[in-house]
Amino acid sequence: MRLLVLGGTSFVGGAVVEAALARGWSVTTFNRGSRPEWREGVEAVVGDRTRPYDVEQLAHGRWDAVVDTWAGAPVAVRTSAELLADAVARYVYVSSRAVYAPPYPGGLDESAATVAASAGAPSVGYAEDKRGGELAVEESFGGRSVLVRAGVILGPGENLGRMRSWLAHVARSGTVLAPGDPDQPWRYVDVRDLAAWMLDVAADGATGPYNVVNRLGHATTGSFLDACRGAVPSPARFRWVAPEAMEAAGVDRYVALPGWLPPEPEYDGFLTTDVRRAVDAGLRCRPVHETVADTLDWLRATGGLGHDPARDGDEVLGVDPEVERRLVGG
Repeated sequence: MRLLVLGGTSFVGGAVVEAALARGWSVTTFNRGSRPEWREGVEAVVGDRTRPYDVEQLAHGRWDAVVDTWAGAPVAVRTSAELLADAVARYVYVSSRAVYAPPYPGGLDESAATVAASAGAPSVGYAEDKRGGELAVEESFGGRSVLVRAGVILGPGENLGRMRSWLAHVARSGTVLAPGDPDQPWRYVDVRDLAAWMLDVAADGATGPYNVVNRLGHATTGSFLDACRGAVPSPARFRWVAPEAMEAAGVDRYVALPGWLPPEPEYDGFLTTDVRRAVDAGLRCRPVHETVADTLDWLRATGGLGHDPARDGDEVLGVDPEVERRLVGG
């Protein structure tokens, strides 16, 4: 298989490149060349995809599939999709469950309504940008496209600080805050499982939208935190705090509790997302403790356990220690 990866040096793109090389595939990457390139066997094309002239470098290539992780203006996806329509057999676009329009129904499946968006738009917002990217791919590839509506993505290489913040959180001694109900579903996908699945469907000829997160029952908030505590390891004791108490204390869940959702009706669709299509197409998810342990090993190996230089200057994720002390009572 000949694979083109638009991106390819960061989290998801990097996992796709590694997985493809492990299969013996021929890999080409297209990116700005701002990070060290991959090992031998990868053809690196340098360019900025927001400049059509740069993208035209790909016009004379031929690939069996392209994987596109773009999260910016949909018009950039339209440019690449139009140019690659005759050069690539199948277009795999990494989208998001964010494309669904609220309210999100229980058992959210791929038939649910999506947000209003345009394939030719500049960047508007994450949900609209991802949906616009989907539309752009469908314009040029139609039934030769796969729309990967991923949930929270975790695992080695994760450069948003989510896992790092949880590991640092449970590494504290004494009593630490645990959000909500320990039995609440924890829906995510390991980046390596996502990459492997995308390569499978690229080769097998799948088409259309797919929700891609772990199956309901695969992990809970409790099992996720237990896995973090066991990996560190830590003697921390969990104090399960009700969402109402956290909200009253001013806890911003997006910053303090990345990946966790409050058990409210408006989020039920994300907690109970239907992934039967992806599972039927071969999605397999490794145990939560493996994702956590391997991510910790990666963080230690890269010196990223304390802070992530790639995100330096961004808002620090995690629960404020003083707010936590007030909530857990010590």
